[in-house]
Order: sequence, then C-alpha cells, then structure tokens
Amino acid sequence: MNIAIISGSAGLIGAESVRFFTEKGFNVVGIDNNMRMEFFGAEASTEWQRKQLEVEIPTYKHYSIDIRDQNAVNNLFREYSSDIKLIIHTAAQPSHDWAAKDPIKDFTVNANGTLVMLEAMRQFAPKAVFIFTSTNKVYGDTPNYLPLVEMEERWEVDRSHPFAVHGIDETMSIDNTKHSLFGVSKTAADVMVQEYGKYLGFYTGVFRGGCLTGPGHSGTALHGFLAYLMKCAVTGAPYTVFGYKGKQVRDNIHSRDLVNMLWHFYQNPRQGEVYNAGGSRFSNCSMKEAIRMCEAITGKKMNATYTDDNRIGDHIWYISDVRKFQKHYPSWSYQHNLEDILSQLYSALTVREKVKK
Repeated sequence: MNIAIISGSAGLIGAESVRFFTEKGFNVVGIDNNMRMEFFGAEASTEWQRKQLEVEIPTYKHYSIDIRDQNAVNNLFREYSSDIKLIIHTAAQPSHDWAAKDPIKDFTVNANGTLVMLEAMRQFAPKAVFIFTSTNKVYGDTPNYLPLVEMEERWEVDRSHPFAVHGIDETMSIDNTKHSLFGVSKTAADVMVQEYGKYLGFYTGVFRGGCLTGPGHSGTALHGFLAYLMKCAVTGAPYTVFGYKGKQVRDNIHSRDLVNMLWHFYQNPRQGEVYNAGGSRFSNCSMKEAIRMCEAITGKKMNATYTDDNRIGDHIWYISDVRKFQKHYPSWSYQHNLEDILSQLYSALTVREKVKK
C-alpha cells in the first residue's frame, strides 16, 4: 500500500493533492484542523471541502490535528510508517497581514509546524519524499527594486533586465530584505526543508508559489487574490485595491498545475531542491486587468475602490521563472491559463452562493 500524508488537506492545494494522488493510486491520509477559519473567519472555513472529500473518496482518512502537536503528528506517522511514500506539507498561516497581528502563532504554525512534520518523516518514514509548498514572499520586497516601467494597465520590468522575458528565478537573494513576518516564518520553514535534503540527505523539495488559485479556494480579503476578487465580482461585495495604482502584477497558477508539478517531482525526487512555481508569463495579470476580466465574465460592474496605502512588503511586480523546473521535468506543462482559471472560479462561486441561499 502507498500512503500519502497531506497536511492542510482541506485547503486549496491540499484538497487538490488529495484528489490527484488518489487518482494515482495512493491511499491519502489528511491532516487539517480548519485553522483557516480561525485566521480569517467563517467565510474562509474549509469544512465544506473536507466533507466533499470524505463523500467523494471512500478511502480518504481525515485527522483534525494541529501540526504543532508533536505527539499527535508522531502517533499518526507511527500508525502508517511502513507504507508512507509521500508527504505533502501545505498547512500554513498564509497571510502577511494576519501574521503581524499574532507573530507567535504565525511562526509556530509555519516554522515549528514544518519542523514537526520533518522530524516525523525522519523518524518514521525516512525513505519518503517530502514536498513543501513555500511562497515567493521568501524573496521579501527585493523584487520591488527591479527597474520597473509603468504601462497603461500594469507595471513591467525594463526590457534590458535579465528577468524581463521569463520572470524571477531562484537566484534572487532571500537575505537582507523586508519579508513581512509571514515571509520570515515561511523562509525559516523553506530553508529547514532544504537542509533536511542537503545536510541530512532526505528527498525534499521546496516549491515557492506565486498566487495559487483554483475553484477549490476559500478566498478571503487577507488571502486568495483571484478567488476573493471573483467572489466580490459575483456577490457585489466591496473590493479594495491597495496602492501601486492598481497596476501591481501577479502570476497565477491553477492548483491542478501545481500539484502536477509535485507529482513529477515525486517520480524523480531530489535532495533539498528549490523551484519557483507560479503562472510565469503563461498566466499573469495586474489588478486592473483582473478586475476588467472579472467584470467581463460576470457581466457586472465591480464595487471596487482604490487607496494609495499599499500593503507592507507587497510585490509591485512578480512573475515566476519556472524554467529550472521545466529543465528538470520536461514532460510537465501548464494546462490552465488565466481565462480558464477565472471561468472555473466564476462557475464554482456561483454554485456555492446558490447553495448558501
């Protein structure tokens, strides 16, 4: 029996991983105690996703465990130790705004929780592949010091710069920059996962995500850019654009495309490898462009307002260069572009809003 342990299993990437790896023949054990609701309120609860998984996948086993609880995590790993082949660690506090309110909880969830998961792997499943979903926030605000050029609807990098064509690669420094407290806790986890590969010799992979999105996202104001934007477009709720003239650029990767990257890594794993994992030049947009596209899909004018106060540590322009991953795993490719992502979000949110009524 092949067991995959997935933390954050009711979240966007976690739930996508549960479905994907079940299709690949794994028996999936999920860890998720719905802390997303504690972080962001009832609208961000992942309970609907957990219930859906349990109905869809009879073999799925769910454990409501806090990843900071070493005894509980160890007991779970001990129970399945002989069959664990893969660990996908997606559980996290994901918002830099929220982290500033409670830095201790943010750090213990993101950094300490990751260490608990790594040590459980080390003790009970040392031959397993360990995959960690990190973030582009490990680069802090260094991207904001690139030579940026203002266009009509977006910021762009000057064409003479090496990052202009393909985006930011893994050579960008993660040191001496303003990360946000969330960025610090994720950087600590990111580097620790690397060291369990490079220093201790385990198969570990770090995937530094851009904006991860898809129809399974429980978007909220503090986390989940495209999902929350489309939610506001569907419901008519107010949406605030923070700073940079609404021209800040994000790359967006569909959860299925990211999880497919994890699958390719699992099949031919490396020790302590790091990859940027976003939408790249294939799938990116500015806030202005995203609002325009949401309005076109819904047929409604958005209730959007603008403030000059940008979020601390926010990126003005971020596009991932994924060529390193593509070089290592040339059979992987994107399946979902931006238009497809937004259409799926619209369909899923429309159904969810009808269910609420």
